[in-house]
Amino acid sequence: MEIMVLVIAAFMAGILNAIAGGGSFLTFPALVFAGVPAIPANATSAVAVFPGYLSSTLGFKEELLSYDRRALSLLTVLSILGGVLGALLLMVTSSSVFNFIVPWLLLVATLLFAFDKSLRRWSRSESTESASEGQIESIGKKTATLVVTTYGGYFNGGLGIILLALFSGLGMRDMHMMNGLKNGLSFILSAASVTTLALAGLVYWQEAIIMMVAATIGGYAGAYLARLLPVHIVRAIVIAVGFGMSIAFFMR
Repeated sequence: MEIMVLVIAAFMAGILNAIAGGGSFLTFPALVFAGVPAIPANATSAVAVFPGYLSSTLGFKEELLSYDRRALSLLTVLSILGGVLGALLLMVTSSSVFNFIVPWLLLVATLLFAFDKSLRRWSRSESTESASEGQIESIGKKTATLVVTTYGGYFNGGLGIILLALFSGLGMRDMHMMNGLKNGLSFILSAASVTTLALAGLVYWQEAIIMMVAATIGGYAGAYLARLLPVHIVRAIVIAVGFGMSIAFFMR
């Protein structure tokens, strides 16, 4: 039963991530249901969805190659640093504290997903930079980038939406470029975070490998379904699952 739940959750997460995102709303609760403690479940969930970021990044190879090399290098460094810092923060968080904040993290991530368009519009209205710039030279922008990537290393839920909002605030307007950077930085910071958590022994590898395979298959299925299902229906499903899991963890 537990293996079946993990396989189904990871498969559906692969589909959701390929279409609209929000796969961690399924993988994390499924691992907790299977008896994995909350902190290792968070680490194992990050491993389960990690491979999908690379294939998604390669789909925007042309946009990434055209991006400013200096800015990309700085974003990469900050992503690695944030991924490690987030993982270290997770490691020093007690189980009781993490169990207390998990419902809030799920709820915030769900709200971010539900209002991502409004968030990105607000970010664009606050930005004074041109669409061609998107630089992060100022201390404030470097700090904001580090905070976002640290959040990603600590808790992956809603990371994509926050990154897109960040890029809008940096003055970016090209959605393909923003999606490419979002996937690329998610892969980089997740690699740093996953490596740190694995070295700390927080990853349940048997569950992680099972879910990685199922999520990869789900990703291929999601690419096909993306052409059939209206995006607003998939988004509604993700939001419903997110709120449902938030309520379940609050009650728990």
